[in-house]
Amino acid sequence: MKLIGFILSRLGHGLLIMLGVLVAIFFLFNVLPGDPVALLAGQRSDLSTREAITKDLGLDKPLPLQLLYYVNDVSPVSVHEDTEANLEKYEYSTLVDFGEDVLVWKTPYLRRSFQSNKSVTDILVDHFFGTLWLAAAAMLIATVFGILFGVLASLRPHSTLDHTLVTGSVLGISVPSFVAAILIAITFGYYWSDWTGLSLTGQLYEIDPFEGKQLMLRNLLLPAIALGIRPLAIIVQLTRSSMLDVMSQDYIRTARAKGLSRYNVIAGHALKNALNPVVTAVSGWLASLMAGAFFIEYIFNWKGLGSVTLQAVQNLDFPLVMGSTLFVAFLFVLINILVDLLYVMLDPRVKLD
Repeated sequence: MKLIGFILSRLGHGLLIMLGVLVAIFFLFNVLPGDPVALLAGQRSDLSTREAITKDLGLDKPLPLQLLYYVNDVSPVSVHEDTEANLEKYEYSTLVDFGEDVLVWKTPYLRRSFQSNKSVTDILVDHFFGTLWLAAAAMLIATVFGILFGVLASLRPHSTLDHTLVTGSVLGISVPSFVAAILIAITFGYYWSDWTGLSLTGQLYEIDPFEGKQLMLRNLLLPAIALGIRPLAIIVQLTRSSMLDVMSQDYIRTARAKGLSRYNVIAGHALKNALNPVVTAVSGWLASLMAGAFFIEYIFNWKGLGSVTLQAVQNLDFPLVMGSTLFVAFLFVLINILVDLLYVMLDPRVKLD
C-alpha cells in the first residue's frame, strides 16, 4: 500500500508540473508574432478557408477559453461533442455518455503541424527513437568511462593521475555541450576524418542502393561523445568521492585484514556500496540528455526530437514546438518517478514514508 500511495503521490506532483509547463508554453507562444492561419492556409487562400481554420483552431475565442480547449485536447480524459468528425479526429473510447457530449479516454491530442499538417504525435514518435538512441549511447559512454576513471582516481588520491582526471572532469563540466560538440565535430569529423573514418553528419540508418537499409553505429559515436562529456565528468567526481568515503570505512579494513585480494575488496565490497549516488545520477541524467540533445542534433544534423523542434521554432510551427516541450517534460516526470523507486530498492536506508 505504501508503494501505491507513493506512486500516486508522485503522479499527482507530476501532473501539477505538467499543467504548469502547459500553461507557461501556451501563453508564451500566444504572445509571439506569427499567423497560424496563414501558415496552414497559405497567403493566397480565400476568406472562407481562413475563417474555417480559425474556427477549427479556436482562435476566434478568448485566450483563456483557448487554453481550456488546449488542455481538453491534451488531457487523456476529456469531454467532447459526440460527432463523427470528433471521433475521427480524437479516436476516443467513450467512458460516460451525457447525450450530445461524452466523457472519453484518448491518446493526448497535440494537434497538427502548421507546416506539414501532419499529426504532431506522429512526428514526435517518428523522431523519438533517434534521440533515445543518442541519449542512451551518451549515457553508456559516460557511465562506463566515468566509473572507470573515478575508481582509478580514488585508488591513487593526490597522484598525478588523480589530478589529471579531476582537472579533466572540471573542464568537462565547465565547457558547454554545444561548444564541445563543435570542437569534436571539426577535429574528428573533418580534420582527422581520414584517420578516424568518421564524418561531420550522418544518421543511424542509411539507405544503400544495393544492400538496402544499413545500421551505421559509427555515425552515432561523435554526437554521443559530445553529449556524454558533461555527465561523464560528473560521474567521475561522484565515483571518486564516494569510493574515497567507502574505502575509509571499517568493513573495508576488516576485509583487507581477512586477506582478501585488492580486486575483491574494490569490486566486491567498495564499488558495490559506492555506486548508490552514481546510479541516481545516471538515472536522472537520461532525461536531461534527451533534452540536451537538441543542439547536439542540430550540429551533427542528427534526425531526432531536437532537430525537428529547432526547425519548428524557425518555422513558427507552434503546435509542434509545444507538443515537443510537453513530451520532454513528461519524460522528465516519468524518469524521476522511476529514479525514486530505484533508489528505494538500492538503498535500504531510504523508506517510502
